[in-house]
Amino acid sequence: MVLQKEPAGAVIWGYGISGATVTVTLYQQQEAIMKKVTSVKARSHSWMVVLDPMKPGGPYNVMAQQTFRRKNITLRVHDVLFGDVWLCSGQSNMQMTVSQVFNATKELANTAAYQSVRIFSVSLIQAEQELEDLAQVDLQWAKPTSENLGHGIFTYMSAVCWLFGRYLYDTLQYPIGLISSSWAGTPIEAWSSGRSLRACGVMTRGLIQSDFVTGPSKYSVLWNAMIHPLHNMTLKGVIWYQGESNVNFNRDLYNCTFPALIEDWRQTFHRGSQGQTERFFPFGFVQLSSYLSATSDDTFPQIRWHQTADFGYVPNARMPSTFMAVAMDLCDRKSPFGSIHPRDKQTVAYRLHLGARAVAYGEKLIFQGPLPENMELLADKGLLNLTYSLEIQVQRQHNIFEISCCSDHQCKWLPAPLDTVSAQSLALNVRSCRGTPAALRYAWATWPCEYKQCPLYHPGSALPAPPFVAFLTDLRPGAHRRLAE
Repeated sequence: MVLQKEPAGAVIWGYGISGATVTVTLYQQQEAIMKKVTSVKARSHSWMVVLDPMKPGGPYNVMAQQTFRRKNITLRVHDVLFGDVWLCSGQSNMQMTVSQVFNATKELANTAAYQSVRIFSVSLIQAEQELEDLAQVDLQWAKPTSENLGHGIFTYMSAVCWLFGRYLYDTLQYPIGLISSSWAGTPIEAWSSGRSLRACGVMTRGLIQSDFVTGPSKYSVLWNAMIHPLHNMTLKGVIWYQGESNVNFNRDLYNCTFPALIEDWRQTFHRGSQGQTERFFPFGFVQLSSYLSATSDDTFPQIRWHQTADFGYVPNARMPSTFMAVAMDLCDRKSPFGSIHPRDKQTVAYRLHLGARAVAYGEKLIFQGPLPENMELLADKGLLNLTYSLEIQVQRQHNIFEISCCSDHQCKWLPAPLDTVSAQSLALNVRSCRGTPAALRYAWATWPCEYKQCPLYHPGSALPAPPFVAFLTDLRPGAHRRLAE
């Protein structure tokens, strides 16, 4: 397995006979380099120790010895490494295994260089109450092999989780531990504690009728059984890929339920690990990709927007220490698993790992595509000028800007074609708006563009400009408006 490295101390816990003494010893080869002694609590029959912070590396052996009266019981774990431990959770796009992605045969064979990336997969279990321990495990801690990375369809090991860990290992060059705990077709409410749902006013559960909800939907049942049992662990961070099952269920609350889930997980893991897991540990997520829908509503764009707590970017004031991989341009018409399950998980994981490098590891790099910083309406010229935070590159003259044009108390979305483009700004033609321009939006569609062919990217990193909506109601000719406000 991999235990969390310095500056945190790894938490080790277990169960025993009430009142017994437990000694945990860390060995390097045959030499004992650390010893911690505790006793088994009477009520919970549990014990816990916090190891001293360890530098990355290994291998070590861990021995736990229980002494009660004259009876000794010893458990040993071999080949323990210290590094960074990441938890991966969500629904089917996180559950998709390495055998389901593009170039699966090549990816499954690429394990020799990654034997210090260790994997663990939680079984699909529900519970009505918070469990203290996992009821079942699909894959105990293991080194990666072609068999356990591609065990089957939607089983283990999570492709996004594995590829994210692999990219991190390439950068960090020390051990990475990956814990996958996800279930296809599940809404966020199943992964949320009662506390966080109450904070968002999610009190009663209505009947769910949605094509996207195929897994457990009862509130908190997956939090109880698949996340809470892990809360004593010392973690580096979490990555998350979920939201499709909330497209038609409590969609309007997602801008609360998602930030509330992040905050609640952070509090719980911080407390459970005796303060070893950072209070605001890094939390990365994948913004929803595209889907071939029979209807042309804007439910997918709304969820993408709500995933950012309606800011359009992260980190932000409501979602500190978060990072996001934009995936709307990674569509897959011919996916054998349905277009809702795109097979390019390599790019998803690559974009996620860029966010982790910046937010979790403090590297100075670009991890999010360009967003407009200022807007200026030139009414006499019929133009709306946008100045971007980064350099922009027009990949394709495919128009997905729209302006909301209002007259007589009625508003209508109209195309706003690109007029001119420079290195960090562009002008949109808004002459079709005969009334008052009220808002601007970009990529506000379930399927905004073809594969890696959205109009705007950052040239150096090839990161797509994220979707956004910005209201211009107080924008007078010549006035400026920051998207971030």
